[in-house]
Amino acid sequence: MDRFIIHGGKKLHGTVHISGSKNAALPILVATLLTDEPCVLHRVPNLRDVRTTLKILEYLGKKVEYKDNTATITADGTLKNTLPYELVKQMRASFWVAGPLLARFKTAEIPLPGGCAIGVRPVDIHLKGFEKLGAECETKAGNVILRARELTPAKIVLRFPSVGATQNLLMCACLIPGETVLENVAKEPEVDDVIAFLNKMGADIRQGEKGQLIVHGKTALHGAEHTVVADRIETGSYVLAACATRGDVTVSGCVPEHNSILWEDLQEAGFTLDIQKDAIHVLPYEGAIKPVRVRTAPYPGFATDLQAPWMTLMTLCDGTAEVDEDIFENRFMHAPELVRMGADIVTEKSVARVTGVKELSAAHVQASDLRGGMALVIAGLCAPGETEVERVYHIDRGYENLEQKLTALGADIRRYNPDKNEF
Repeated sequence: MDRFIIHGGKKLHGTVHISGSKNAALPILVATLLTDEPCVLHRVPNLRDVRTTLKILEYLGKKVEYKDNTATITADGTLKNTLPYELVKQMRASFWVAGPLLARFKTAEIPLPGGCAIGVRPVDIHLKGFEKLGAECETKAGNVILRARELTPAKIVLRFPSVGATQNLLMCACLIPGETVLENVAKEPEVDDVIAFLNKMGADIRQGEKGQLIVHGKTALHGAEHTVVADRIETGSYVLAACATRGDVTVSGCVPEHNSILWEDLQEAGFTLDIQKDAIHVLPYEGAIKPVRVRTAPYPGFATDLQAPWMTLMTLCDGTAEVDEDIFENRFMHAPELVRMGADIVTEKSVARVTGVKELSAAHVQASDLRGGMALVIAGLCAPGETEVERVYHIDRGYENLEQKLTALGADIRRYNPDKNEF
């Protein structure tokens, strides 16, 4: 399996351009199941999860053309309403096909999903919502079986503002004539981007005065063209890498307001950021990194997907910082690997206490999930000497052309496959 070899201790400098959002591209690709007409999607990042989603669409009966970050999805015969476990096990987002398939067929059979090992992330919020819409849900032999004689509009209050459940239920409700109201919904920018695409397809989704989403369902949707929003997690990751290496980096092609709380926390830690219309410039900083406590929360709170890269930055602070992970359990698996690199981290349940060290040490480490893997890459960029990061297939799920982008910023990072003995 591929791994990264990093010779750290170099300050990053230059400009990096941000790719389209993985967390928006995946549900938008899935939403093309709601129509038989052609859909053209631009700025679709070339990622492992995206390629898996395209395979899922092909299996279900779509014709897929993907070149230069543009995906063209058209009909190719009769759609299927079931998926094999071999495809679903590769990522949790595969469960999002349940909403469109249920809406179109009134029945669907989807294996329970796999993906990163960062917590249970149950699909019960999705299922309770489908039941409100008139579906019967049964779990049998590892599969979720959805059936409905008729789907009807409803008022659905999510017990937690789940991004996946919000998107899944929106897609289903778009093809249920009448008014469906979703309350306590996710407010992430990726959800807004999915809504923008669905409305381009002819859906009628608007936000109510109290933040609820109101869907006036249609009998059919049509094709549409859309450009995926910039990836705010990739944006934050490169800014954190620039800060951790004390670099001078401009992150361009992003939407700065999507990471406002991160910019506030970085400024509190001592860094100077030039926040522009569609770019962030991290200015060089040689002073002490001040410890800052963060607590993950649904948007617009501190993103759980940036918790691990943030922890790497705090390993170099002057003092003790705390990281509270309030979204996913078991999302501190990167902490023991950072400790192998000389970090001083103590975890207890959902809190990590990080006491800063003068510098990190190069080591052989392995990624256990996507964002934790990026945290280890940033640590490797900071640590003098050679760091080897295994299991980079996790990282490939969410960062397009990572080693090429970092190399352009002056990093010494190479992809290596020991089985083939080649770089």
